[in-house]
Amino acid sequence: MKFYRYNTYKLMFLLTTVLAFTSCETDFDNPNSATSDQVFSSREGILAATTGMQELYSTTGLRYIIETPAITTREAGITTTFQNMIDLEDGGDIPNTNSNVIGLWTTMLRVIGIAEDISTNAATIDIDPGTQSGLIAYANLYHAMSIGAMAQNYEQVIVATSEDNPPFVSRIEGFNTAITLLNEAKNTLAATPVSSEFEEEILRGQIDLENTLDAMLARFNLYAGNYDAAIAAAAEVDQSSTSVFSYDSQNLNPIWARVYQNGTPNFKPRDNFGLPDSFDIDENDGRTEFYLIPLDTLNLNQLPIEDLAGFFDEENGSESIPLYLPDEMNLIIAEANLRKASPDTGAAITALNLVLTDTDDVFGVNASLPEYAGDTSVDALLNEVYKNRRIELFLTGASLEDSRRFGRPEPTPSVQNFEEERNRNFYPYPNTERDNNTNTPADPAI
Repeated sequence: MKFYRYNTYKLMFLLTTVLAFTSCETDFDNPNSATSDQVFSSREGILAATTGMQELYSTTGLRYIIETPAITTREAGITTTFQNMIDLEDGGDIPNTNSNVIGLWTTMLRVIGIAEDISTNAATIDIDPGTQSGLIAYANLYHAMSIGAMAQNYEQVIVATSEDNPPFVSRIEGFNTAITLLNEAKNTLAATPVSSEFEEEILRGQIDLENTLDAMLARFNLYAGNYDAAIAAAAEVDQSSTSVFSYDSQNLNPIWARVYQNGTPNFKPRDNFGLPDSFDIDENDGRTEFYLIPLDTLNLNQLPIEDLAGFFDEENGSESIPLYLPDEMNLIIAEANLRKASPDTGAAITALNLVLTDTDDVFGVNASLPEYAGDTSVDALLNEVYKNRRIELFLTGASLEDSRRFGRPEPTPSVQNFEEERNRNFYPYPNTERDNNTNTPADPAI
């Protein structure tokens, strides 16, 4: 059984999207008998599948990408008695049945499976060449982002779902596979730019595809240790452009839904972005007011929490979430210059100052601070970059990857040690994977 490619959830999700997309144009004798082959064999079907892929990633996927590491790294504190959230905040030996551990893994695999099918089938359909190239590049983008999300949270990952018992690869190989997919997407668009049809049907003025590909190349090259490539890709991104996931009453902002919907929050942000007291946050840092609303209360485990603003507090849950933030590129340039074999502290400080002094960020994430005037050693500058990543990239899913990469204190196996900066290094593999794939590795110790 191909558990990965055509589980019931994924197929029904796609068929529902396709039928909704095509109902005004096409009469099916029996819509309920549509197969996956029909989904990907027509213009309407493959465009609907692409929309469905984006919706799955931006709603269910993004919930797990943001929420799960946020609890682990103290960006957020739980405000519910649901066991999955208790497990994440307690740390230690998280069970393989934890719904967040399962949800993050399986949703990313589902997105990868859809992306594979779109990329494979786009070339076989009679459509505009620019629509075909757009579909392939867009599928590669989501394929890459899904691998990247897994590699940030699991020690080993799956990068393709087209066979039974797919093999696992190291997380670094995962990042490098994502980089290959992104470069292939760029080459595809260079050869055949996207059509107006693809712009109108899929991108809809919300996604700047070329800049998003470069932003993800910068991100994953940094994570993979390819520092020169990370700097080059980050420098290519037009920081006045935007790419956002948009939401409405049918597809709610997933973090709003977890924090504000029905007045029953599952978590709230921690004071000072969850950073320990050793990191001094300037009281004039405008990003604090952007992301946090003072609350002065404690959560279930007596951890100080605030109310959430930023991209997550619009009353009806329709606020857009950026795919990346412009100043992430400057922070990537700063960090990569410090981690190169021959560190360039001057270039790092220049990039860091662009973040600190920002007053006109396209999303309003403005520190509005003076230029850096502290210790200019590599270690001190890396600490400053880490602090600014935790503040600037708050609740973007980067915190666990960052905590490990910057060598923050290792967690212990003990449960409920709430003084730890993070309580896991990696998550265990879901029982749903282990039960269906004999290649599943042993779980990490912590």
